[in-house]
Amino acid sequence: MLSDSQRSTLAATLPAVQDALGEITTRFYQGLFTAHPQLREDLFNRTHQQTGEQPQALAGSVAAFARLQLEPDVRRQRFILDRIAHKHASLGVTREQYSVVHEHLFAAIVAVLGDAVTPAVADAWDQVYWDMADLLITTETGLYEAAGVTPGQVWRDVRVTERLQVSPDTVALTLTSSDGSALPAFSPGQYISVQVPLADGAHQIRQYSLTGAPSAPDWRISVKLAGEVSGYLHAEVFEGDTLRVSTPFGDLVLPDDDSPIVLASAGIGCTPVIGLLTAMAESRVARPVTVLHADRSRDRQPHRGHLAALVESLPDARLFQWYENASPHVISEKVRSGQMSLHDITFDHSAHVMLCGPGGFLSAMRDEFVDRGVDENRLHYETFGPELLRSGAQA
Repeated sequence: MLSDSQRSTLAATLPAVQDALGEITTRFYQGLFTAHPQLREDLFNRTHQQTGEQPQALAGSVAAFARLQLEPDVRRQRFILDRIAHKHASLGVTREQYSVVHEHLFAAIVAVLGDAVTPAVADAWDQVYWDMADLLITTETGLYEAAGVTPGQVWRDVRVTERLQVSPDTVALTLTSSDGSALPAFSPGQYISVQVPLADGAHQIRQYSLTGAPSAPDWRISVKLAGEVSGYLHAEVFEGDTLRVSTPFGDLVLPDDDSPIVLASAGIGCTPVIGLLTAMAESRVARPVTVLHADRSRDRQPHRGHLAALVESLPDARLFQWYENASPHVISEKVRSGQMSLHDITFDHSAHVMLCGPGGFLSAMRDEFVDRGVDENRLHYETFGPELLRSGAQA
């Protein structure tokens, strides 16, 4: 824990460090990958590095955690740490890797801030880092124990038994154990990591939500054509092929109470929603469910029919959909043109709201739900990419 003097130093230096975090994280990744090139090739997402999303997400999470040491908020801290911990567990991150990150992160801080990094400043920020790291390590250790695996040992081979085209640019894959053993159980809304070998020798990783029923003996994922891993899966993976995947993780799961549920998704963000609806349909959940989905067009929407059928199967569920490119003849009360809006959507404000999609969508819809009176404690998120950390930090 920070001492009073460390907290004062943190408060005095946070604005300068925060302003420089973009440059600090860029230098951090450059130093890390120079010293450990295999981490860029086999652990970190290269696409997110190239777009700058990963450095921005790291900067956002570090700044948010530092601010929370000055203005404690247990809910926000737990939100940030849980999301990072589940992502780390799905990648097999271990305690030892935090020391490697520490070395290169603090080298970057010194390189950017220079003489401003006095011994007192270094001590305060070192304490912030290890406070955050220790909490993450503890959480990740608990996740590994709950999953019944040794820390970091999350990978297994599975076999593809079915491949279906569910939209022009999305395929659905059914996976089963390659050795005949049972696949690990999962909670609806969770995801697995998939690691694929690329032509240049790298082994890149991406997460995909599980869309099947938890009671089924197999797993199902849907893959939209975007990025290196998804491109490989589209071009190279068919029935009978083997994939390297992780144990399921993820904290966007159905709340235990009987409160109404609102599920709002955009694009391929429909996949965790499909998983949640599948579980509710299987258990014949009677709670009120409102499903909101936004997409570019009906003809490119993945799982359009499946989503509608699941909503129809529930006793008290409604579906509203928005399309950026919608033909006039399909527009109705429940099929709308443009981007998602809560303008005339009625729902119980005590509902749990679960948001699934890209960062911009999450931020916009979070603001709309808060403006409509939904308590922030009842807002839950899943995103596709590192934008999650910045959205979570601002929640």
